[in-house]
Amino acid sequence: MKAYITTKRQAPERVFLVGAELKAQEAWQVRDSLDELAELASTAGGEVVGDGTQRLEAPLPATFIGSGKAEEFAKTCAAQKVDTVVFDDELSGMQARNLEAIFNCKVLDRTSLILDIFALRARTREGKLQVELAQLEHLLPRLTRFWSHLSRQKGGIGMRGGEGETQLESDRRRVQERIDKMKEELELVRRHRLTQREGRQRSHWPLASIVGYTNAGKSTLLNALTGARVLAEDRLFATLDPTTRRLHLPDNQNVLMSDTVGFIRKLPHRLVEAFKATLEEVVHADLLLHVVDLSHPQAEEQIVAVNEVLEEIGAAQKPTLMVLNKVDKLLGDELVTRFLSRFPNTVCISARTGAGFEELKGELGGMLRPMRQFMELAIPHEAAALIARLHAMGQVLEKDYDGPVARFKVRVPPHLVTEFTPFLAKTAETEGKPQA
Repeated sequence: MKAYITTKRQAPERVFLVGAELKAQEAWQVRDSLDELAELASTAGGEVVGDGTQRLEAPLPATFIGSGKAEEFAKTCAAQKVDTVVFDDELSGMQARNLEAIFNCKVLDRTSLILDIFALRARTREGKLQVELAQLEHLLPRLTRFWSHLSRQKGGIGMRGGEGETQLESDRRRVQERIDKMKEELELVRRHRLTQREGRQRSHWPLASIVGYTNAGKSTLLNALTGARVLAEDRLFATLDPTTRRLHLPDNQNVLMSDTVGFIRKLPHRLVEAFKATLEEVVHADLLLHVVDLSHPQAEEQIVAVNEVLEEIGAAQKPTLMVLNKVDKLLGDELVTRFLSRFPNTVCISARTGAGFEELKGELGGMLRPMRQFMELAIPHEAAALIARLHAMGQVLEKDYDGPVARFKVRVPPHLVTEFTPFLAKTAETEGKPQA
């Protein structure tokens, strides 16, 4: 009997999806969004057994879709023993309550489903705080869904002159108190992250933040380039918590690579707000690596979705290197050629096989090169420690050890300019002029 109960509990929830084809949308957009919603439901542990759509001029205030269509879907769900109905758009508290009465089962919207996945994926204290904050802020205006005992209670002694606090008001107050406390904790996290960032800045290494649509291969790329051990799965939102690792480039330049949470279409604003501490890594980055799953049928739409989130967090104008990933899955070069012609600063790679990594590192070094200063140096041969430091920290373009001094043409990080300034070589024009 115990084994039966355990098996019963592990059975996945049967899920039915509902989408609305609004006036401004085309049928293929709705279909693609529902396919993505099905991936989200599977990631959350559900089993999608069907879906349905309705064309609308605008969502209805009471039930989002038409009540007749809702009744039709409800009969389908009852026949297929559906546990959960998921709408592809955000529902108000009243809409969710009315729909649950019609479907006679749990009704979620896209935001609730994403939050559930985030709750499953969060591993660090910061990630868990951010997810819980977003969940509570999403729950607060929908508390009426969870209570039927909302009649006012009489006050006790000394309170008989008026009505007491309702259960709903009490719950709202407690949720708001929890939200306020979590915001304070996240502010401490933000300050801690600021301290970490200032520590990294003291090393004077530039920061390149990896952004992209969820499941585009960002974590796989970070692991392959830096040897990090970030969880990388072929699932949506496999990782939430940011990871930063050092990458040594062929031009003897160090760069910090930071992985971030994946973006998605219809990403609720409250999620962006809740993950602001994490997304600050993107805002403060010197360069963005926008990873694109080139094998995905809607790769261009995913690029647009990522750019919209970057615009929202104030990072749209950052220098960006477009990284077209998963080229090993393509059968021809036509798609690659089209993307290369449309997007500047683009490289093609396979994070899984390592193809294109040398070109990627070269482009990365080239885009970061303006952060280094070009210098011509003349260093005495006996200053061997200084010459060794130059080779360790700078990019030596030319070197000449003949003559009384060693001559170098180099690019050095800004914080080393002062150290090497006393060894600046005189130009031919200066050497030919009489000293003042």
